[in-house]
Amino acid sequence: MCRFFLWHMQEENKAFEIPVYLRKFENLHIVFWLIKDMSWSMGWTVLGIIMIAPTLLLSIYMTYKFRGNQSEWFHNNAVICWIIANSYWMISEFYGFEEHFIFGSIKYVHLALLPFVGGLLLIGYYYFVKRKKVSSIN
Repeated sequence: MCRFFLWHMQEENKAFEIPVYLRKFENLHIVFWLIKDMSWSMGWTVLGIIMIAPTLLLSIYMTYKFRGNQSEWFHNNAVICWIIANSYWMISEFYGFEEHFIFGSIKYVHLALLPFVGGLLLIGYYYFVKRKKVSSIN
């Protein structure tokens, strides 16, 4: 297990630095995400739902800006999946349909698993397929 984390930490020989103007967007994205989640935990429906848009849009913007760096691109897309899943889960709780059954024992809240799993698949593909190919070439 430790070996995996060491492998993860050994990026290609060059360091990746985020430009200051993009770092500010990334930090703002975190503030928006915290406000969204705080609103969720406090039951502030309107503010929570409003904060989905700036949180998601900044995440999409960051993904677009980092499209030239595979690691950042895959990780940022996983973050987008996480925000979508998290936002759907929040909305399902705000409007009280999270515990309703779709069919069998599957509830509406379980639909949040789709983007969560999508994000995990992206990260898994990056680490176990894409990154492995780049490492074997070097």
